[in-house]
Amino acid sequence: MATTIPQARRVGMVSLGCPKALVDSERILTKLRADGYAMSADYDGADVVLVNTCGFLDSAKEESLAAIGEAIAENGRVIVTGCMGNEAEVIRERFPEVLAITGAHQYEAVVEAVHEAAPPTQGPFVDLIPQMDVKLTPRHYSYLKISEGCNHACAFCIIPQLRGKLASRRIDAVLREAEKLVAAGTQELLVISQDTSAYGVDVRHEERMWKDHPVRTHMTDLARELGQLRTAQGNAPWVRLHYVYPYPHVDAVIPLMAEGLITPYLDIPFQHAAPSVLRAMKRPANEAKVLERLKAWREICPDIAIRSSFVVGFPGETEADFQYLLDWLDEAQLDRVGAFRFEPVEGAAANDLPGAVPEAVKEERYARIMEKTEAISAAKLAAKVGRTIPVIIDEVGEPDEDGDIGATGRSQADAPEIDGAVYLRDAPADLQPGDIIDVVIEDADAHDLFGAPA
Repeated sequence: MATTIPQARRVGMVSLGCPKALVDSERILTKLRADGYAMSADYDGADVVLVNTCGFLDSAKEESLAAIGEAIAENGRVIVTGCMGNEAEVIRERFPEVLAITGAHQYEAVVEAVHEAAPPTQGPFVDLIPQMDVKLTPRHYSYLKISEGCNHACAFCIIPQLRGKLASRRIDAVLREAEKLVAAGTQELLVISQDTSAYGVDVRHEERMWKDHPVRTHMTDLARELGQLRTAQGNAPWVRLHYVYPYPHVDAVIPLMAEGLITPYLDIPFQHAAPSVLRAMKRPANEAKVLERLKAWREICPDIAIRSSFVVGFPGETEADFQYLLDWLDEAQLDRVGAFRFEPVEGAAANDLPGAVPEAVKEERYARIMEKTEAISAAKLAAKVGRTIPVIIDEVGEPDEDGDIGATGRSQADAPEIDGAVYLRDAPADLQPGDIIDVVIEDADAHDLFGAPA
């Protein structure tokens, strides 16, 4: 009599928060699929639902709690993981029926909880089938996490409490993963961590052998080696550096951008510019030197794009402090800027600081900084009109009634999900997501570019 292979248990996933949490979700699902589980795209088809939470801000916690509540209402069998897992009592109080709660990057505990809630049904035949990693991003770009945790003690942040101190991954393991991703079709690697510039500090920048030569566990060595990777077509993938603190050794990365080894883009979390606010935030107050370095970087690599984020309304921020920030932005001329109104986070030192800024003032300052940075962005993008630039394609549309095909992509100055886009007309019929093509820029607005294939 023929043996029937049992149907695989199915797991649903709701992933919230930053790209680092998304990488955690990918790793969890990869392990579960290797254990014989299938993935479910909806609540109805799932034997158990995982909710990977964010616990950085109170608003993020509320979003996480809402997602847990929806999963319970729609499915009923829910396991919670991620940063908010550190507040298990809050979750239990709201949702006592949750099956299990684990903290950030506790992969084994999550998998064990799934095994208990919905025991795997795979047999010896399934074990013989090789498994591929699960990706939650499009095939053509991938996040490459190089470390966990952070050694900073910023007054507004609780990341070290949620994810611990800096713990760098072995550089040979990171490079092996990057090579594997590129071989599988990744055209763009997005390097992420809590502090990319500090990579390897915890292991004293130990050396490992890679491709018959030693490499240090260090951001510059990592960037140089990633610049040697090639896709199946023989092209260098884009390599984008995120969460880069402006330590002195970052200067050594800029020539690699000028040489075309890595993408001319730096994501630097400046947070503010006024010295008094930076001191209150417990962040380096070297804003004047940063301006000098930005100028030097642009002399070495004129096309470098700098993105950053800033907090307005931090406790004690005066109108003079805020005006200082606006004037600094005029000097810095950053390409991409995000701004956030200060929001108290439970457990953060900033909550105890004097000089709380009224909500109405926060809103007014937020509007002013967005107006300022939008004007800078509009001028920078307008200067690209008439140029031909490389663009990576994210989506290709269907032909319209005239047979014209539109497409959406990004320039080297645009990271997925957080920056702008390049909108194309008259795209060729064989254009595919992940293709990198030259585009003539014909128009621009405050955030996006418009053009056609060269």
